[in-house]
Amino acid sequence: MKRSYVYTSLTRISNLSGGAFTVKPIPLKDWANADYVVVEVTTRRNSLNIELANGRMMQAAKDDLVVGALGVRFATLEAVGSWQDVNDDLEMHFLTGAGLLGKATSSSFQLPPLIGARYLGHVFMEERPVNMHDYVEKKEEREFKTPCIVLVGTSMSAGKTTAARIIIRELKKFNLKVLGAKLTGAGRYRDILTMGDAGADAIFDFVDVGLPSSVCPAHQYRAALKILLSRMAGERADLAVVEIGASPLEPYNGEVAIEMLQDNIKTMVLCASDPYGVYGVMEAFGFKPHLVSGIATNTEAGVQLIEKLAGVRALNIMDPERRPEMVEIIRRSVNMTLA
Repeated sequence: MKRSYVYTSLTRISNLSGGAFTVKPIPLKDWANADYVVVEVTTRRNSLNIELANGRMMQAAKDDLVVGALGVRFATLEAVGSWQDVNDDLEMHFLTGAGLLGKATSSSFQLPPLIGARYLGHVFMEERPVNMHDYVEKKEEREFKTPCIVLVGTSMSAGKTTAARIIIRELKKFNLKVLGAKLTGAGRYRDILTMGDAGADAIFDFVDVGLPSSVCPAHQYRAALKILLSRMAGERADLAVVEIGASPLEPYNGEVAIEMLQDNIKTMVLCASDPYGVYGVMEAFGFKPHLVSGIATNTEAGVQLIEKLAGVRALNIMDPERRPEMVEIIRRSVNMTLA
């Protein structure tokens, strides 16, 4: 009986769903970051889902054959692992539901057990193993000049994606062409799909340019981001709402992304999970955001502490009554008429 494959969201840039490939194991020494591989789910029972190429979620079942990509994750609040940590038993984990595959070396006790898997082989087409980079289209290079509203965080899960969604929704009320992008993090489709659902005219992330996560050498990330920014430039948007996943202090190349966007950044929104983290990030990077939002602003106590510690306006933009002030802060920093 022929068994079908489950295609994770990291395959969304490829043509693999047509099934015109073979699967062959190769030695560990020949593996590379972003290689497409096939694994068999080994966990009998789990509470985590797999994210499909269309962004929908499905429950993983033991013995499922899944197509994902080798990668690295270094999440402060969830899981750490890498394809380079896989050993001769070929056992690995889904480091994210998007099909980011590697051996977990650390995970939060608050996180359900990661889905276990066993490597079966690399995806081969035309007698060679396939990598995500093989599906990055070569296009005419364009200079990215779009003004950016950039969201950074004191940590992961600080509220950046929620803030991006709210900002996009508010900006679309002014008949602007807005694009949404997530430039660093570990591959998940849901974040940029959320931006699209909020009204973004186009959505982008690092997966589009062949990275399963942005944990990679800085020179490799720079080259990939240059291609991504060129694609974003082709949209000729009025504004870009850009999320820098995780925190700039984590090894996701957030600092590189901010550096490469420096001339485009008009508004900096810092999303904080803790009021004291606001001060820490400001001290570490020497910048003052235009606005602080996120989990730390959920109560008036958090808002007042942030403003006392950092001298920056803090707003809980989850509250619709605070959004007009948020829009005014953006309008002033972008120096654009919003009417």
